[in-house]
Amino acid sequence: MFTSSSSFTNSVDALFTYIVVLSLIVLVGITAAMVYFVVKYRRSKNPVPVNIEGNTTLEVLWTAIPLALFMSMFYFGWTGYKEMRSAPADALPVNVTARMWQWGFEYPNGLKTDTLYVPAGRAVKVLLRSQDVNHAFFIPAFRVKKDVYPNKVNDAWFVSDRVGRYDIACAEYCGLNHSYMYSAVQVMDQSDFDAWFSSASAKAGVPAVLAAAK
Repeated sequence: MFTSSSSFTNSVDALFTYIVVLSLIVLVGITAAMVYFVVKYRRSKNPVPVNIEGNTTLEVLWTAIPLALFMSMFYFGWTGYKEMRSAPADALPVNVTARMWQWGFEYPNGLKTDTLYVPAGRAVKVLLRSQDVNHAFFIPAFRVKKDVYPNKVNDAWFVSDRVGRYDIACAEYCGLNHSYMYSAVQVMDQSDFDAWFSSASAKAGVPAVLAAAK
């Protein structure tokens, strides 16, 4: 956590931390209240039960406070989700095909690879398809995860400024060798990416031309 590998890492980690800290505070508060009431109203101190009338103020508080906390988590989650759904118009489109048990990647010029190569600092939009069963495209370091279904095209996007190699996994059980369904995204400097793309395209016999997402 807290290593900014993509445009979503910081916001997702911040929200995760917020929810965990909030949950811990609530847990400690509820536990402390429970212990207090157990000690204060134990049988040895209160041998005869006493009927307690309702308290409107308390009822409003224990309804309003959890609602406010829940809505705050929903708000931050929703704003992050909207950002993840709004790919830039100039994002590099890459077709991603899932099948038992591998990932395949195809660039706009028809170049096909088994590893996702992307330039650092440029938005990449992945168009996700499955040839067989349900899968889930997951890049843990980027905090990007999207379900992949047969007969349906899903999409996700990301930007990474950190050159390096990052795991791509399938996050939905898809059969016997599900745990082996790994690939990688290789983030490269723009010049290195251009050189790789030209060389790989020439070897594949396709033009070394990229297009923006539509």
